[in-house]
Amino acid sequence: TLARISADWDYAMTANDADAIGRFMHDDWIIIGPDGGVDGKARFLDLIRSGSLTHDVMESHDLDVRVYGDAAVVIARGVSGGTWQGQRFLLTERVSSVFVRSGDEWRCVTTHLSKLD
Repeated sequence: TLARISADWDYAMTANDADAIGRFMHDDWIIIGPDGGVDGKARFLDLIRSGSLTHDVMESHDLDVRVYGDAAVVIARGVSGGTWQGQRFLLTERVSSVFVRSGDEWRCVTTHLSKLD
């Protein structure tokens, strides 16, 4: 299930569909970028809606999914590309995401990115 959710989230990211992207995130979701910066759900989705951040590449490879009751950790090698404030980027990163389950639904609460060379 979490592997499918990861693939669906990747698709929503490349569609640059902020509403679809937001459905994968818990309201308290935070992202820690490769530079150590921290942002929340509202700001991240606002960047997508404004076009300041777009993606045309979002891939998750080598998923390692570990479920602990109603919590799970998904670790992957991610490739993301697009534009940030008009500048092209293409990154390969280690992605660690923590999900919580509420009923039948999994929502991500934290995503941490580390740049891979």
